[in-house]
Amino acid sequence: MRRILHIDADAFFAAVEQRDDPRLRGKPIAVGYDTARGVVATASYEARRFGVGSAMPTRMARERCPELIFVAPRFNAYRKAGEQIREIFFRYTDLVEPISIDEAFLDVTSPKKGPTSGTLIAKRIKADILRETKLTVSAGVSYCKFLAKLASGWSKPNGLTVWTPEVTDGILESLPVERIFGVGPRTAEKMHSLGIRSGGDLRRQTEDFLTIQFGKVGRHFHQLARGIDERPVDPTSVHKSVSSEETFDSDLHTVAELELALPALSEGVARRLERAGAMGRGVVLKVKSSDHAITTRQTLLPLPIRTAPQILEVARYILHQKFVLEKPVRLLGIGVYELQEGELLQPPLFPDWNPVGWRPPVR
Repeated sequence: MRRILHIDADAFFAAVEQRDDPRLRGKPIAVGYDTARGVVATASYEARRFGVGSAMPTRMARERCPELIFVAPRFNAYRKAGEQIREIFFRYTDLVEPISIDEAFLDVTSPKKGPTSGTLIAKRIKADILRETKLTVSAGVSYCKFLAKLASGWSKPNGLTVWTPEVTDGILESLPVERIFGVGPRTAEKMHSLGIRSGGDLRRQTEDFLTIQFGKVGRHFHQLARGIDERPVDPTSVHKSVSSEETFDSDLHTVAELELALPALSEGVARRLERAGAMGRGVVLKVKSSDHAITTRQTLLPLPIRTAPQILEVARYILHQKFVLEKPVRLLGIGVYELQEGELLQPPLFPDWNPVGWRPPVR
């Protein structure tokens, strides 16, 4: 039986800021820009007690917590801390699958050092990270990725949750279907219409029924509801991306013409992300000129995105701000990278959230 860990730093950006600035410790802080269209990237646990959360507009965050302190992001500091944490992971296993800068799966079935117990290795990793970075992480330990990830969020912050096969049935029985990997808002809505609201409800459906209702992914839901997840920990998955491209019948000559092609490409990428149950923090725009020269420009975001409007906003920003169009264009593509599992932090109340805080020029 595999021993899989999922390790996730606690309020990572905010924790780094509180670690580096003693004046912020114990206070409600939000990493982000306190502007009219600003968005909270991460909130400290002191702020979360007031209901402040990731992807929340700053206006709402201020209303919920008038004493909230906004701190501008320092991505170099977060990247350095993330690299320190990742180096600790590799002391114990080479099977590390990064999900984001502060989160990863580890397969410690055959560890490089230490005990063969996944629980004891998780304790050692937590202790190493606290000692060397002064940051806390939460760990989930189980026999598959799906359950390990669920477990890591069970008792945050600084938690350690172990789920063995003996307890799986009881946990999944009452688990809301929204927390099952791959179940997005639309799928959850359809499941609710079918009377499927929990893992137990899902488990009581036949594989044939779920396949008829949800296509190929129905088998995936059928297995997860029974605690079956054979996905391996893949050290190369961080390089994966989702993209969509179009080769034009006639070369395009202006930014305005290229911009007209962006919505359909964004929709294509969003559909692929939805099917994969993934979201991404990076967006890349690819242009192939009439002479077949390829140029790419990209932007890394503080929060992951998945929806077509969000992808379109970032793509338009890259096109206007990072490209100088010098030659006719024969191909245009959009890609989303730094993929991770799970559901969007973006609340549906704010579909117009602009991930880059940018507006196109008025014509």
